[in-house]
Amino acid sequence: MSQVTIYTTRHCPYCVSAKRLLSSKGITPHEIDVEESPRHLTEMLQRSRRRTVPQIFVGDVHVGGFDDLASLDHKGGLDALLLT
Repeated sequence: MSQVTIYTTRHCPYCVSAKRLLSSKGITPHEIDVEESPRHLTEMLQRSRRRTVPQIFVGDVHVGGFDDLASLDHKGGLDALLLT
């Protein structure tokens, strides 16, 4: 099963929703709070080319934000990606 990384902030409702969806799949993501470290914010910006949170990666694959994650799950692609 691929490692899931999620870049978050403490007060982000979309981050909470993304973690809840992943939890429903039995996934505990590696969470990185970008408010705690400018280095991690820079890392997120370089990896995703986006400034908003959450930014979700399955392995090296950039899924995107919560809406992207939910759409991928709805289409049935999330389970397959998690197994890679």
